[in-house]
Amino acid sequence: MFNQKLSCIILLILSTLAILACLLVSFQDWIVYMVAIVAIPLWILSLGFLTMAKPRSEDAEERVKEPFTGY
Repeated sequence: MFNQKLSCIILLILSTLAILACLLVSFQDWIVYMVAIVAIPLWILSLGFLTMAKPRSEDAEERVKEPFTGY
């Protein structure tokens, strides 16, 4: 099974290619709408997962001791 980082990278690349294809190629309207509904949120979500999971070096030990700090 894929790990989370690799699957997020693959989803980021696929959604980027879909968005660029719709910008460069003249597809039918419904294809562009489906890419806008699916690929743009998927791009944002995968980019967020990739950047959110990296702790700073000074915060790494605190996350192990107390992983959830509340609201």
